[in-house]
Amino acid sequence: MYIEQGYKGLNELWRYAVGVLIIFIGWQFIGAGPLVLILLAKALETGDYPTDVASISNLLGSNLFFFLALLTFVIGFLALYLTVKYLHKQSFRSLSTSRKSIDWKRVFFTFFLWAVISVLFIGLDIFISPDDYVYNFQPGPFLVLLLIALILIPIQTSFEEYFLRGYLMQGLGIAAKNRWVPLLGTSLFFGLLHIFNPEVAKIGYGVMVFYIGTGLFLGILTLMDEGLELALGFHAANNLTAAILVTAEWTAFQTNSIYKDISEPEIGWEVFAPVFIIYPLMLLILSKKYGWTNWKERLIGKVVPPSDLDNISKN
Repeated sequence: MYIEQGYKGLNELWRYAVGVLIIFIGWQFIGAGPLVLILLAKALETGDYPTDVASISNLLGSNLFFFLALLTFVIGFLALYLTVKYLHKQSFRSLSTSRKSIDWKRVFFTFFLWAVISVLFIGLDIFISPDDYVYNFQPGPFLVLLLIALILIPIQTSFEEYFLRGYLMQGLGIAAKNRWVPLLGTSLFFGLLHIFNPEVAKIGYGVMVFYIGTGLFLGILTLMDEGLELALGFHAANNLTAAILVTAEWTAFQTNSIYKDISEPEIGWEVFAPVFIIYPLMLLILSKKYGWTNWKERLIGKVVPPSDLDNISKN
């Protein structure tokens, strides 16, 4: 069982509290250092002090800003790895999966499945509403973007999965002795991590349905499949297609993408359809492919320590 993999390391509650602090400092303070310093130097040079994502991107240049923003997750991932290795004395494999090794076929399956679905939906929207988009392709800047995205976005999305669906999922599960608390807790936390995204300010808090719903979907993937592989593939595909294909002035990703969305955003089918239609269909497809059973136990059942499990088996 995936959450029980946390028992393979030192799992006292104080270690998780300290670990979260270390990871947060590495990610949000040390990791953000280069971005803050370069932004400050540029602001002092130009006398322009930007206050939002779009203006920061314009000041630094979208590719440099994109690189520096993703660099924070590289430092965060390193902090997470060191925390698991030295504070918890836990193998990274046991944080990744309950299998003997990471199943890369699972990672690539959801990656390509969701990449294809995303491209189809984006292409369909451009076809249906061509006036909402402008062709934004510039070969030089796009190739730089593509290089940055292919290297750093998988690290960014992997950090979020390992931190939320991995580290916190196992820690909360061990503390609560059940599965529903970490499932709901990490889903809400995933939503809160996006609450300061420019999309929320532009569209409103209704868009949090999408973020929390996506967090819940990824949590279900992790618990039902007993590992992070499917969530890792999905999340990487989602962010890669978003960064490369379409950008907008009001999105978190300000990139030299192929298209630019110039429409006035509103809460519509783009927010609710994934959560209430597409994600359930994805779960159905994956459950058939991987033979998932016992949904109730895997999603809301008890987390049993190894010693208690041994006693149960002896009786």
